[in-house]
Amino acid sequence: MKKIISRMGLNMYSGVMIIAMIFISGMISGAMATGLEDFAGEKGTIRISGGTAHIPVLKEVARRIMTNNSNIQISIAGGGSGVGIIQVGEGLVDIGNTGRKPTDEEVEKYALKMFKWAIDGVGVVVNPKNNVQSMTKVQLGDIFSGKISNWKALGGQDKSINVYTRDRASGTRDVFWKKALNKAEITPGANIVVSNGAMKTAVSNDPYGIGYVSVGYIDSSVSPVSLDGVVPTLQTVREGTYTVSRGLYSNTKGVPTGLIEKFIDYLFSADGQKIVSDKGFVPVK
Repeated sequence: MKKIISRMGLNMYSGVMIIAMIFISGMISGAMATGLEDFAGEKGTIRISGGTAHIPVLKEVARRIMTNNSNIQISIAGGGSGVGIIQVGEGLVDIGNTGRKPTDEEVEKYALKMFKWAIDGVGVVVNPKNNVQSMTKVQLGDIFSGKISNWKALGGQDKSINVYTRDRASGTRDVFWKKALNKAEITPGANIVVSNGAMKTAVSNDPYGIGYVSVGYIDSSVSPVSLDGVVPTLQTVREGTYTVSRGLYSNTKGVPTGLIEKFIDYLFSADGQKIVSDKGFVPVK
């Protein structure tokens, strides 16, 4: 009888151990899963161009993938949303980024598949030395249309306002023009810059400049301007109280397959969405 009980106890112990090992193995496997394991054994290239707001996230994603697998090469270029649409549509790149939702005409013309993996705000910025760091949307519209041309009218120094804007192919400009300026004309005297990074550099070097950048680009080199009492931050964009916001899209010509599909999937993985958050954008998952 004692032997039977002992044998039963041993069997129960073994069962518990097996269950525990399976549980621990599952925990380790889950902890190590980052999405990068999906690229194991893959090789090839991925070409990306378009919206510049996307670049900090995509560079970090590309770095991790290429570090994990040296047989994969990923190139990333800017050019703006318009460039991203045309180049992916004409097969010059595999992924075309846009800081706006492609139009119905663009989707139909190029058979685009859209993937929105982040939400971004477009914030007004001035030089940190400028004491004018709040205004209304009406005042903002008057500045960008040229009706207000001196900072003194807003309580600042008696200095001319230097307006900076993006070119018409820019998704950042498109969102800013629609949601911050209510489609008002931008003065032809505005200085044109080619990217979010160039905009930040221009305003940070001009004490009397004003421009707009992706919220993810705002750092201590520029000062965000509150519009109607709301400061453009990651938190206000997430809450929806700062309304000059847009989705960040990566678009493919047709349904992505193979390496391109895995790249898109990685953007939506927990690892990819953590990168989105770390770079100053609002994750979608």
